[in-house]
Amino acid sequence: MNKNINRITRELAPLREQLRNHSLYRSLKSTDDIKVFMEMHVFAVWDFMSLLKALQINLTCVSLPWMPNKNSVLARFINEITVAEESDVSCKGEIKSHFEMYLDAMEEMHADAQQIHLFLEALREQSPLENALKELAIPKGVKEFVAFTFDVIKTNAPHKVAAAFTFGREDVIPDMFLKIVEETSSGKNNTHENFLYYLKRHIELDGDEHGPLSLEMVSVLCGDDEKKWEEVLKIAKQSLQVRINLWNSIQEKVEENQKELITV
Repeated sequence: MNKNINRITRELAPLREQLRNHSLYRSLKSTDDIKVFMEMHVFAVWDFMSLLKALQINLTCVSLPWMPNKNSVLARFINEITVAEESDVSCKGEIKSHFEMYLDAMEEMHADAQQIHLFLEALREQSPLENALKELAIPKGVKEFVAFTFDVIKTNAPHKVAAAFTFGREDVIPDMFLKIVEETSSGKNNTHENFLYYLKRHIELDGDEHGPLSLEMVSVLCGDDEKKWEEVLKIAKQSLQVRINLWNSIQEKVEENQKELITV
């Protein structure tokens, strides 16, 4: 493995350990808890696609007239991930994006998708993302997570976007989702079949295919440029920290909901 990737992996280890052992996973004790989780986490499912699209814009040709890519290997990698994310096969054999699968899982569990739909509708009406986020009744940690994603995208620097994509998403998702699967699979309630399918599908794709290839993408984009490697490390740390903050916010919401159910 690339020496810089090894160094980044070592420096990220404490943050990854925090995520791997976050108390949020143990808080997901019931269907109601998972519903609260999904109502917040769906924003991370949505904004991942913009990270992916930012890479597709930079690493492939999506404009006219078409021009050949500088690196066909990276172009193929990004296009393959796009196919999987935008048009995968659901547990019912239907072609859907992972975001749509997530919304299906929310509907199956009767989770409230009002906030994500209000957000998307505001964006369709050309509302600036910052304004659309501000109006939502969601925790600060969720808003900051999405805002950070778009701050990285706005840099228009492929290696920085790749850092958030790789170290904040692809490389860490299997660890996080395995923990959630362990907790949500322990009960007898089978009302979250679509949710478990979504989680297991990401563990399969990100652990076996996308994760390793995304590390190679970072290596290619940085090459021998030490400044880029330092910027990648900075973005990687920030990506993991905002994820920890997101998990903190969701856990607070889950525990708040648990208390409300007890007092009813």
